[in-house]
Amino acid sequence: MKLYYRIYQRIFQVGSYFIKWRTPEVLEGENSLLKLPNAIKKYNVSRILIVTDKGILSLGLIDNLLKELNSNGIVAFIYDGTIPNPTIENIEEAVNIYKDNQCEGIIAFGGGSPMDCAKGVGARIALPKKPISKMKGMLKINKTIPPLFAVPTTAGTGSEATITAVITDSNNHDKYPINDGVLTPNVAVLDPCITIGLPPNLTSTTGMDALTHAIEAYIGRSNTKNTKEQSRKATKLIYANIEKAFLEGQNMDARKNMQMASFYAGQAFTRAYVGYVHAIAHALGALYSTPHGFANAIILPYVLEYYGKSIYKPLSELADLVEISNDNDTIPMKANKFIESIRMLNKNMNIPSTIKEIRKKDIPLIAEKASKEANPTYPVPKILNEMELQYIISSISDQSKPYDKDNLTKEER
Repeated sequence: MKLYYRIYQRIFQVGSYFIKWRTPEVLEGENSLLKLPNAIKKYNVSRILIVTDKGILSLGLIDNLLKELNSNGIVAFIYDGTIPNPTIENIEEAVNIYKDNQCEGIIAFGGGSPMDCAKGVGARIALPKKPISKMKGMLKINKTIPPLFAVPTTAGTGSEATITAVITDSNNHDKYPINDGVLTPNVAVLDPCITIGLPPNLTSTTGMDALTHAIEAYIGRSNTKNTKEQSRKATKLIYANIEKAFLEGQNMDARKNMQMASFYAGQAFTRAYVGYVHAIAHALGALYSTPHGFANAIILPYVLEYYGKSIYKPLSELADLVEISNDNDTIPMKANKFIESIRMLNKNMNIPSTIKEIRKKDIPLIAEKASKEANPTYPVPKILNEMELQYIISSISDQSKPYDKDNLTKEER
């Protein structure tokens, strides 16, 4: 089975060189949001749907954009019903507003959830007869969606740079990614002013989400020279700025650097993919509505530790990059120092070390869902089976282990 997974991943890796990867036009810097209407006009869009959530709307973050859109002759319609871990129902509600008002483009305004919802809307407009559930997986859309403009209000998901939308099916508690190059936004707005009001707990968990993207892309087996460099840039920026952004919410430079880190990490994982950290986090999101960045932050060191020697070298490189290693350290020592530094980042930003919501009886189901998502698609450094995933999830939940790691069979190792 493992051989089949590796062959599958290798075929897809080769095939990825023939995919048309799009890089969004980037509007960056303070007040760059006000430049968005001019960018929209280039796409001949005069009626646009803004996909957001009630929290963003209540904070008034969209107000200045609405004024600029209006002064540029662009009529905006708002869908603010997006919930954390957006559902198929969210997408269908927004699609109806898009159609009823004859919109011609979409603005995703918010964190990862509005981004995912907006991408889902675009996919449904492109394929009106195909349900979202049939788009699960890789390259199931393959048709141009309406112009998509991404305005991230957090520095974490990187969705403004990716081909991915993650959707929750609330009927069967399933959460899955849709991956297609057409979902990459046409324009991404990286305006640090929008993130200034982000609460410390969201600053920390969304920032750790970006770090997870960078690390999982870097240690995976589908890296390119570009994705490695993007992962390194993101990791270095995050280590230098995340605690500063957490402690000094008004620090514009730290906010700006975290936005760039999130964008770099998004570029990296959209090509090199993620791994078991994300697969477990998605399963937890589907079952318990666990916030994605929060879950990733906690899961990350457990999975890295379990990978063991298979990732010592890349982790030692990252340890050198962020200057937490010594000249006399061996490669394993550097790798373990890097894992420990992740735990310290979490601790310093009040992120717990376990996820208490996980019920022991659910662990096999979580492992099954994570395995189905990751295998064979994700080019992970070490392929894990469901029993190994159960062990990791049990550790994260602070439950007693379903079996002793030391007694794993050779095949399970």
